[in-house]
Amino acid sequence: MLKLFCSLALAAIAALGQYKTEPGGAVPSEVAPSIAAALDKTGVKLVGPNGVTSELWLRQSIPAGNAGGGENVTFTEIPLSAVVGVIRLGDGATDRRGQPLKPGVYVLRYNRMPVDGDHQGAAPQRDFLVLSPAAADQDLNAAPAFADLMNLGRKVSGTPHPAVLSVWKPADDYQAGLSKEGENDWVYMTKIGSLPIAIILVGKAEA
Repeated sequence: MLKLFCSLALAAIAALGQYKTEPGGAVPSEVAPSIAAALDKTGVKLVGPNGVTSELWLRQSIPAGNAGGGENVTFTEIPLSAVVGVIRLGDGATDRRGQPLKPGVYVLRYNRMPVDGDHQGAAPQRDFLVLSPAAADQDLNAAPAFADLMNLGRKVSGTPHPAVLSVWKPADDYQAGLSKEGENDWVYMTKIGSLPIAIILVGKAEA
């Protein structure tokens, strides 16, 4: 009896940290029409122990362009600062640095971490998505300079470090959907058009 109780208790504890995805709703009204038109019409919800934590809408296709390669870069197909999607955050959201993020709707733009000591060990790859307030980011075709994009991300984090999500191009044999990797990370893998993409929706960098 004690063994059964312990097994059930362990299962309950494990379930407390579980996440799953569900079909999402329509693109939020806060998103500019030009950006909304480029997104999938229904998103995906990330549901955790306390309910919906975020909702994600990705682009239907990536715009033509080539940002070039570089050390620890996985995407060459996504132009720098291009819109990749939109995310709506609920209560209790944090970014990869553990910074608390205010609930709201944010545009996700692609860029790369600088090669400097400040970012060493933050992730195996330099690719990342910057969260930019939807109210301040209204032009699908804009390509903000790196410094301007970082300033938009700081409006979300409220700290000197902009709010970001870790992203990379998975291997061709990736498994679509949500999975747990390591101790902290929940990774959502899918395609934008024909381009595979992996995004850490919940997690915290070890370094």
